[in-house]
Amino acid sequence: MRVFVTGGTGHSGSYIIPELIAAGHEVTGLARSDTAAAVVSGLGAKVRRGDLEDLDGLKEAAADSDGVIHVAHRQDLLPSGGIDAVADAELPIVLAYGEALAGTGKPLVAAGSIGSPGQHLGRPVTEEDPALPGGDEHKGTLRVRNVVETAVIALADRGVRSSVVRIANIAHSTTDRAGFLVQLIALAKEKGFVGYPGDGANLWNAVHVRDVASLFRLALEKGPAGRYWHAVGDGAIPLHEIAEAIAGRLGLPAVSVPADVLMVPGYFGFLANIVTQNYPASNLITRRTLGWEPAQPGLLADLDNGHYFSAG
Repeated sequence: MRVFVTGGTGHSGSYIIPELIAAGHEVTGLARSDTAAAVVSGLGAKVRRGDLEDLDGLKEAAADSDGVIHVAHRQDLLPSGGIDAVADAELPIVLAYGEALAGTGKPLVAAGSIGSPGQHLGRPVTEEDPALPGGDEHKGTLRVRNVVETAVIALADRGVRSSVVRIANIAHSTTDRAGFLVQLIALAKEKGFVGYPGDGANLWNAVHVRDVASLFRLALEKGPAGRYWHAVGDGAIPLHEIAEAIAGRLGLPAVSVPADVLMVPGYFGFLANIVTQNYPASNLITRRTLGWEPAQPGLLADLDNGHYFSAG
């Protein structure tokens, strides 16, 4: 297949492009700068110069392809407009893909969040749980981006083989430079101990980015239309176990931070509202439908490999 990929220089995209090429696909990656173009070319893909603001260019690229993988977003808007601005900019992008691909049956696979159905179901989130609706009352929260996932799924009604890959809260790899683990490790070094809220029994999910890449490929190749897929390797890891694994590598104590309105923000800062949540998730439907089987090290094994602690 001739596949158009956005976000090919990012954490997930830089694994998706080689995964596609190794499977025999011809990949073209979007690049807005000379630096990005060099990265895309170095990964083995053709380069299409342009950016996410050029909707006509994106439509043309999609129409010229046999399928689209979209993992980019307007990070440049975060400092001024927050997640609301990012979502507002991304919605016209997926709708532009819809115009280009309508009636063709070609695949569009977009990145989503495992948290989009919410964390208060009393059970692991499954692929059949829809993204929660947004609305003005949710401005400034990650939930505002759910409109993008919903729009992608709705394109199935217009003859697009569209689907969303919900990526786990923790996506880990040897090239992770800014994810949740990196932030936890930096906090621990700053504070002198590895904190976790309360008893740390709240559950997190994780996935190796190489496994994310293989799932995007499978969804592109054979995923039915209008479906969610869960890029989740470890579906339920207690946060205190993650903290203890980090503590063991750093030679620092793992310490419970009292779960109150002062202590948790006092340690975790802007991560406070995130670290107290439960995020159990299932990947059963994804594995059964697409034949996806995570093959890379799990989260705790990857932490034990030591690469997260090799610098500084």
